[in-house]
Amino acid sequence: MRHFFLIPMCLAGGLTLAGCTEKADETVERAFQDVNVVDEHDLNDVMLTVADPNEAVSYFQRAVKSTPDRIDLQRGLAKSLVRARRVTEGVSAWGKLVKMEGATPDDMVDLADAQIRNGNWDKAKKTLDSVPPTHESFKRYRLEAMVADANSDWSRADTFYETAVGLTTRPAGVMNNWGYSKLTRGDFTDAERLFGEAIRQDTTLFTAKNNLVLARGAQRKYTLPVIPMSQVERAQLLHTMALSAIKQGDVETGKGLLREAVTTHPQHFEEAVRSLRALEKA
Repeated sequence: MRHFFLIPMCLAGGLTLAGCTEKADETVERAFQDVNVVDEHDLNDVMLTVADPNEAVSYFQRAVKSTPDRIDLQRGLAKSLVRARRVTEGVSAWGKLVKMEGATPDDMVDLADAQIRNGNWDKAKKTLDSVPPTHESFKRYRLEAMVADANSDWSRADTFYETAVGLTTRPAGVMNNWGYSKLTRGDFTDAERLFGEAIRQDTTLFTAKNNLVLARGAQRKYTLPVIPMSQVERAQLLHTMALSAIKQGDVETGKGLLREAVTTHPQHFEEAVRSLRALEKA
């Protein structure tokens, strides 16, 4: 009897173990799926930030081919194309994405950014006009300012630049763009002020330093401003100021500034030397 009694018990035990094994397998599979999702998101982030742009494009192209309905992968592809300077393809990718379910106003702004990079200013304006007015972001207003600049709509440009500056903790680049806008309008005093503010926000922004010298040169201020600069930067800024002086008709002043640039540079400053030789031969 014992033997007959043990058999059903063993069978029951075997069934229980089998059930446990199946549940364990399901748990492990779910765990691996969760890990894969986390790993994928991490990899997507890496591809969008530190990976080689063209490698990122290939990665997202493969991913989109497998799951074309995933908007996050389509977004990664569009961003990667722009990063890789394949802007025409990037415009096409963003144009496709904004029609997908789940597209956001930020996606519309990124489409406008790609259109501007591709020189499609009119299309960029239409895209930005279609963004809901309630969507307020730094990038949106920075692009709005650039479009207004391109259309010589100075009042709107100033309004958008001012709004963009208030929406970021790193306004140096916007201030530099705003200053350059003022420079092209001939408002040299305000341009000088904005370039100075940009440099105070970011002392490494050489473009703003060079633009500041241009704004001062346009006012016949031929002394370098008191700003942080390396010896190489000092020589380069002297060269810029020299060319500005020559353009203004102050040729002798320009020659003196070129000589100072040549002696200031820690290495051979070929560009300044050529400019000086051309003037002395004239």
